[in-house]
Amino acid sequence: MTARFEVRPGVPYPLGATDDGHGVNFAFASEHATGVVVCLYDPHDPTRETQRLTLRDVTNHVWHGYVPGLKSGALYGLRVEGPWAPEKGHRFNPQKLLVDPYARAITGKPVKGGPFKGHTVDGKRQIPDVRDSAAFAPKAVVVDDAFDWSGEVRPQVLWRKTILYEVHVKGFTAKHPKVPKALRGTYAGLAHPAAIEHLTSLGVTSVQLLPVHEAVSEEFLVEKGLTNYWGYNTLGFFAPDQRFSSSGTTGGQVREFKAMVKALHQAGLEVILDVVYNHTCEGTENGPTLSLRGLDNATAYWLDQADPSRYRDFTGCGNSLRLRTPWVLKLVMDSLRYWVSEMHVDGFRFDLAPVLGRRWDGEFDHHAHFFHAVHQDPVLSRVKLIAEPWDLGPNGHRIAQFPQLWAEWNDKYRDGVRRFWRGDAGQVGDLGYRLTGSSDLFKPSGRRPTASINFVTCHDGFTLRDLVSYTRKHNEANQEDNRDGTGDNTSTNGGVEGETKDAAVNALRDRQQRNFLATLFLSVGTPMLCAGDEFGKTQGGNNNAYCQDSELSYLDWKLDAPRAQLLEYAKAVIHFRQSQEVLQRRNFFLGETLDDSRFRDLVWFRPDGKEMGPGDWGEAERRALGWFLGGDAITSRTPDGTRVMGDSLLLWMNAAATPLDVTLPQASWGESWEVALETIQTPGRAAVYPAGAVVQVPARAVLVLRTARPGA
Repeated sequence: MTARFEVRPGVPYPLGATDDGHGVNFAFASEHATGVVVCLYDPHDPTRETQRLTLRDVTNHVWHGYVPGLKSGALYGLRVEGPWAPEKGHRFNPQKLLVDPYARAITGKPVKGGPFKGHTVDGKRQIPDVRDSAAFAPKAVVVDDAFDWSGEVRPQVLWRKTILYEVHVKGFTAKHPKVPKALRGTYAGLAHPAAIEHLTSLGVTSVQLLPVHEAVSEEFLVEKGLTNYWGYNTLGFFAPDQRFSSSGTTGGQVREFKAMVKALHQAGLEVILDVVYNHTCEGTENGPTLSLRGLDNATAYWLDQADPSRYRDFTGCGNSLRLRTPWVLKLVMDSLRYWVSEMHVDGFRFDLAPVLGRRWDGEFDHHAHFFHAVHQDPVLSRVKLIAEPWDLGPNGHRIAQFPQLWAEWNDKYRDGVRRFWRGDAGQVGDLGYRLTGSSDLFKPSGRRPTASINFVTCHDGFTLRDLVSYTRKHNEANQEDNRDGTGDNTSTNGGVEGETKDAAVNALRDRQQRNFLATLFLSVGTPMLCAGDEFGKTQGGNNNAYCQDSELSYLDWKLDAPRAQLLEYAKAVIHFRQSQEVLQRRNFFLGETLDDSRFRDLVWFRPDGKEMGPGDWGEAERRALGWFLGGDAITSRTPDGTRVMGDSLLLWMNAAATPLDVTLPQASWGESWEVALETIQTPGRAAVYPAGAVVQVPARAVLVLRTARPGA
């Protein structure tokens, strides 16, 4: 016989369902609701409702009640009563079972064909759809937060030493031969020693996970038999996505996520979450009613002022979450603090971040309430904060306009580096800024070079291998007639579209991949590597694989010789970066004499060994760039207190189709130079060159020379 529970007054905080060991407190915020009912469901049959509990106490718009004897593992959903007035933004419909937006875990996905739409149309009027959605809807889970964190130490990697690795939880291990089949594609799979060994041997410091908040797929994808693989369609901002759990979906996903974080931390790896607080899975006004729409639509979303029955869409996803309202701002802030304090993550990358700072008039404001709230927060102000600085709203491209504490994805870096290695004319002026931390963008706001998140590829677009292999996208598998996805700024493909057996073309492509990797890790700023690019992952030219939960998206761990060689090169260049303090800049270069030293921290050179002048930067046909990084500006001390100078580097990048002879600078810059790194080994290349020697930089290649100065 099912136990019967009673409701006592309870307390209005914390929001959501809280198990204190003796019972569960429920608290839900809604400014415009007139009634809230908690529906309990059979854990063995989530379609069977066992009891309804009416919350009668309301404190400051929070409906709350305490249920003695209820325990973790209980399944529940909400029915919320209130006005049906779409013309005023209100869409309350108690026939639609809602997921608690504060749910710590969610079990089940919306069943295809379920009656989730909140309204039907009668003539020109929208009227409530009276079909009950409960049997088809996901359910929230009461979760016990207990977990043994003993032995865990948060890595707290300095920004200047950070190397980001953008990765999908499932795609990383779905085909990994050393991860047990039962764990592949899960949080536990990512925590497996074989997975961690790859990350640590590669040399990255921080895994940046594509969305792990509970998400659902759009209806149009479900109709095609596809899913939203990337997960940028959030249902629950507190709940780890059940797709990646090998431990069940009634709380096991929470424990498994925590265990993953603990294992990664014990390996010295940070965990950064890609979070989507700009919109939800409820889509347009014609989308499903699953959570916030039915709880308080007028508070949750940006509505069209001329017609509040419609949404303002700054995201391209149908709706925009309105952080200007106190309850939504609180929801987001509570969620962020939960992931740091309870789940122990180390930072966040914010998808379409300008939405978070939109004013009442829709314009972006870097003094918005959300940014101020984060800045003063004693928890969130101490973790890594990364913005994707563009959305689809008015004046949506906002790079370098985010406030202090924030780093930003630098698409100017991406585009500039791609154009240079493609061989476009007139690129060296822009490239100079991108290689040295983009001071033109981030210095005016008082931020440091690490504010620039440098990347060549990311989850959204071509993989690195496809970037050098295709001149057009091939998204046919997405079933949108190849209309989806943007055009990609591609590199040289050797004149052959797609995969080929032509040895010369493949050699060029391999070299171009090494050039991009070398450029990324030799640039000042914070590098981000897209998972799989270190060994030539291909998606067959699909540059918008968001809906491909298939081998097209998964990493292929069967490495042939060229891919294995690329992996070894990636490791080498990453470890080289880690060994060179001069590439881990705290501040922007001065380009002038430093303090009591006669040396300069940054000098640009022409092929004849002379310094570049203003006129040299404007030469349209210049396709090579050389620069000196003064290691004397970087010092450290040995255990006995001796001051040791850092290495100085002389770097050359040649994007031309012909080799380039360069004269090394005079001895005042370094008496001799050793070859430290190159993207193509030159037969007969000397290991060490004296000052003034002539050295050849091959066509489409990078050459790095190093000299170590004696201690001061």
